[in-house]
Amino acid sequence: MNRTDRLYAIVEELRAVSPRLRTARELAARHGVSVRTVERDISALQQSGVPIYADVGRRGGYALEKSMSLPPLNFTAAEAVALAVAVARAGDGPFAAAGQSALRKILAAMSQRNADTARELARRVRLLESPEYIAPMPVPPEVEQAVVARRVLRIEYLDAAGSLSEREVEPVALLHGSNGWYLLGWCRLRDEPRNFRLDRMKGIELTEWTGPERTIDMCRPGEPVHEVRMISLG
Repeated sequence: MNRTDRLYAIVEELRAVSPRLRTARELAARHGVSVRTVERDISALQQSGVPIYADVGRRGGYALEKSMSLPPLNFTAAEAVALAVAVARAGDGPFAAAGQSALRKILAAMSQRNADTARELARRVRLLESPEYIAPMPVPPEVEQAVVARRVLRIEYLDAAGSLSEREVEPVALLHGSNGWYLLGWCRLRDEPRNFRLDRMKGIELTEWTGPERTIDMCRPGEPVHEVRMISLG
């Protein structure tokens, strides 16, 4: 983990457990660095304006200001476990790491009683996988970022015939089909919409260019899926 990722992870962990404290030793063990490195990281975050305060003493540690954390949430244990199951099943999908982060925030913001009940209930839910199961390729972080920010990707793509070509792709949507995850995008080389299998993408580069707004209706998904099932947030 590079320093930028570690700084982000420290803030997210402190946000998740707020208003409880995390000691420098706990943070160091979690991120595989020295206590001194964590102390330097915390100092850098504080200097950049992140509202982290230190509570000194034998039981002291670091905490994130309450305004940066969620208030107590009235999730039931079953609702929290339902989210945990969804996150676990999306282990190879887009934003899987973000799902884990969101789940930690939700558990930290629940009442202690409901959170403990949810953890006990989660121990009674199991996901079985066949020994022959081969997990599809996870969605690369560059592709996730491209879809979120509509940033153009520069890729080398290996097509079905085995030919390698360099493409610039304006991302539109992520699709799941029988061969795993696809990126639906506008291919600037072909000047038309194309589906790109993620496991055939090589040398993925996130550029600084922002692509025009395109919808799935403008770029019909085509072959990898027979019917598009929408993801609903409510």
